[in-house]
Amino acid sequence: MATENKTELAEATPEATGAAVVTRFAPSPTGYLHIGGARTALFNWLFARHHGGKFLLRIEDTDRARSTDAAIDAILDGMQWLDLDWDGETVYQFARAARHAEVAHELLAKGAAYRCYLTQDELAAMRAEAQEKRIPFRVRSPWRDRDDGDPAAPHVIRLRAPQDGAVTIHDRVQGEVTVQNAELDDFILLRSDGTPTYMLSVVVDDNDMGITHVIRGDDHLNNAFRQLALIRAMAWREPVYAHVPLIHGADGAKLSKRHGALGVDAYRDELGYLPEAVNNYLLRLGWGHGDAEIISRAQAVEWFDLAAVGRSPSRFDFKKLENLNGHYIREADDERLAGLVAPRIETLVGRALDSDDRALLARAMDVLKPRAKTLDEIAEGAVFLFAVRPLTIEEKAAALIAEAPEGLLANVTDRLRALDDWSHDAIETAVRETSESAGVGLGKLAQPLRAALTGRTVSPGIFDVLLLLGRDESLARLDAAHNYPAGA
Repeated sequence: MATENKTELAEATPEATGAAVVTRFAPSPTGYLHIGGARTALFNWLFARHHGGKFLLRIEDTDRARSTDAAIDAILDGMQWLDLDWDGETVYQFARAARHAEVAHELLAKGAAYRCYLTQDELAAMRAEAQEKRIPFRVRSPWRDRDDGDPAAPHVIRLRAPQDGAVTIHDRVQGEVTVQNAELDDFILLRSDGTPTYMLSVVVDDNDMGITHVIRGDDHLNNAFRQLALIRAMAWREPVYAHVPLIHGADGAKLSKRHGALGVDAYRDELGYLPEAVNNYLLRLGWGHGDAEIISRAQAVEWFDLAAVGRSPSRFDFKKLENLNGHYIREADDERLAGLVAPRIETLVGRALDSDDRALLARAMDVLKPRAKTLDEIAEGAVFLFAVRPLTIEEKAAALIAEAPEGLLANVTDRLRALDDWSHDAIETAVRETSESAGVGLGKLAQPLRAALTGRTVSPGIFDVLLLLGRDESLARLDAAHNYPAGA
């Protein structure tokens, strides 16, 4: 019968005793770096940097059938884009398979593991019996207490896990969590072909890399108890665990692609977000510091701790991310934004932007970025600057031109052509004087003027549009637009 004796982790944590803190991010390269993984990486990075420790990167590529070089490249690219630099060389788990097997044989030699000769048919029968009895399936191998098997015959190596008592983890996020050892089974360390399992590889790598804190999603919480059995069998130092709740969609359901479970590269390339905005949003997704919403990288390093990580799943909200991105766009350097937006404009206009075009784009940022929430919105707002005459006029814009009072566009064109000084103030004066002399409100002139200059009904302020386009291009577009027929 199971006893109630509990084996507990020590209260003294590495950071409390002044010991070096070492965290890790350990993605499997079977796909892109998804947004949940990026948050896990960020939390590990911040905790290590906060304590002046090390943040390590391990690629868990033991699943050879599903691991790909493209996925590895995507993970590394995503980490670099988010500016989550890691210490030392990237560790590739598969390359350490011999070390993992060595530990399994060490456990076997000391009696903490055993050879198991259960066949697949026998395992299937045990599973069927558990289903019939409606009890959880736990492998209870008869080979646990036998030593008469033939080492040359097909077999696996299983951990001889404790069966009595219970284990309590003092999780830094979840609090005290206790599991009865009877709920755990003797999991496989080495498969019949001699390859190590994920559970063995993770524990060996964490130990050899000196990991002091394992910060990961709470879907790994059950694994922690199984891994502790292996850690204790090897008499290794036990890490501090912090299992972070997963991210859910805005509707509370498990995060999916429709909620935003995309690769980090999609947030950059397809959605037009800045890395500082994504970092800030992920930081606030399950962690908080008072009422602070806009948190710089330096503040995040200074403030981050595990005590402020919530126990409930966070809900992904695109609106909040967009608002944050808008803030960081307004704060961003104009030259940097121009460099990020230029490729998007090139796609829209079908041609490369030269150095003069890029300089114009940088000058335009003051009027383009105040209302933009994504890089795509900036590109859409700037595309008129690089359109080639004759302009493509949208249907609604064409209607505005056609419906303008007769001679109004010709009059404003003449006034603008007469300017000696193509400055914002001079342009504004000329446009306002035209509207006053025609007896129409400024808006009645600005709307067809905008349509003639941009081919659209929405743009930056009309005076800014004229200034940015410059005298020659503005006049050429206006000349072409006089009496523009609706729908043409």
